[in-house]
Amino acid sequence: MPPIFYSFFVPALFVWLWSTGFIGAKYGLPFAEPFTLLLIRMLFTLALLSVLAWFMKTRWPGWRGAGHLAVTGLLVHGCYLGGVYYAIQGGMPSGIISLIVGLQPLVTSAVAIVVLKESVSSRQWLGLALGMVGVTLVLLEKFGGGTSTTAFPLWTLAWAALSLGGISLGTVYQKRNGTQADLVAGTFIQYSAAATFFAVGAFLFETREVEWAQPLIWSMVWLVFGVSIGAILLLMWLIRRGAASQVASLFYLVPPVTALEAYWLFDETLGVLAMVGGAISITGVALVVTQRKQTGH
Repeated sequence: MPPIFYSFFVPALFVWLWSTGFIGAKYGLPFAEPFTLLLIRMLFTLALLSVLAWFMKTRWPGWRGAGHLAVTGLLVHGCYLGGVYYAIQGGMPSGIISLIVGLQPLVTSAVAIVVLKESVSSRQWLGLALGMVGVTLVLLEKFGGGTSTTAFPLWTLAWAALSLGGISLGTVYQKRNGTQADLVAGTFIQYSAAATFFAVGAFLFETREVEWAQPLIWSMVWLVFGVSIGAILLLMWLIRRGAASQVASLFYLVPPVTALEAYWLFDETLGVLAMVGGAISITGVALVVTQRKQTGH
């Protein structure tokens, strides 16, 4: 295979698969409530991962390592996905929620500065500032009288904040208490913790009614095989080839890719102010991510 296949195509495919998770959620949510839909997704994914773990003779961590993985799973998958799904169900456009949670490298850097006492460069400070300015411009258009789209409910921002906070804190927690567990085993434990979280939420707050319409079935197939399994397998392949850092450098492309997909599939549009704000935020994330890559963080 040519070098460009390993250095660009596969990481870009991974990012594209990740972006389609927002689209799959929007297709499935009209037919099941968020926690219920996520619980079903996790159960199917865990069944497939258990087969994969058996086939690959996966090594399992001890109780202490499993506990750290479970906490990471609650934050990175439970809070992150739960927040995204409830925000989308509440009317937040897929492109907007992907942009907000796409600030994760910025928030993670800010948390790492406080919790892990990491040093921060002027380039990273600039990236953090640009990210905040960009999202502010996007929200100003939505709630400041812009006519390009209908403003979504303010309460969906709380779910978006939960999602962003969960994946950011989970990333820092994993960095601080990370274990060298096998990737399949670690993913299985994280998904199991998230499934437990979704089960509690579904039984306490939702009706758990599911309409097995064709869009839900197809979205579930894609979310399980394309996102939860396919993206993980690609990540494993990239890590083995030492190209995982390139996934991070491409992650800031997720919001514009999601916005294009949402425009084609759902006719979601962004006005000029929102597009400018999105470009500024993406630039800010790129500055932080590329700085990490250069310094080896």
